[in-house]
Amino acid sequence: MSDILVIDNYDSFTWNLVHLIGPLAGAVEVVRNDAITVDEIRRRAPDALVLSPGPCTPSEAGVCLDVVRELSDEIPMLGVCLGLQAIGQAFGGDVVRAPAPMHGNVSSVRHRSTGLFRGINGPFAATRYHSLVVERTTCPQSLVVTAEADGLIMALEHAERPVHGVQFHPESILSQHGETMVRNFLDLAAAWNAKARNPAVRGDKRGRDVH
Repeated sequence: MSDILVIDNYDSFTWNLVHLIGPLAGAVEVVRNDAITVDEIRRRAPDALVLSPGPCTPSEAGVCLDVVRELSDEIPMLGVCLGLQAIGQAFGGDVVRAPAPMHGNVSSVRHRSTGLFRGINGPFAATRYHSLVVERTTCPQSLVVTAEADGLIMALEHAERPVHGVQFHPESILSQHGETMVRNFLDLAAAWNAKARNPAVRGDKRGRDVH
């Protein structure tokens, strides 16, 4: 079972997310985005990090951008809504206004059936609460688009690092397959940790600059 650290971006949805993750993890700790530093997170060495939704921009989300820039090659992480936007911006993408704000809208999400979406067949319904998106034309090659709706990025994963993000809210009661996505993330994190913590197979990938 995994120990998960959730960075709370002052959002009411954070606890719904915690309730989704809790039964699947060993322990879940929640800390506000301005109440912890990168070095403190590194010392705690959680099995995975979750960057919560929030009402602000990535630049206003406390430690989140620095967490992605400095820890994404050390600790598996999942960004939800604002968390995905922080991942996109940290790796060089632009976060811009969405064509239309989403306030509880349910969309059909198309995906690759891999990574977070392993075991999910065909499009699924997902609830969206956001007015910002990662601009697709600025998304760096290091980030792979793994799901979309209305031509907009709905999920990303890093090509090499254990970093995943979803723009929608898997914890919403109207979103399908939320538990499956969280379980897949925890499985991916566990597999990456097992490899990264084994000196015989770790290699030299850790410590590279964000790009």
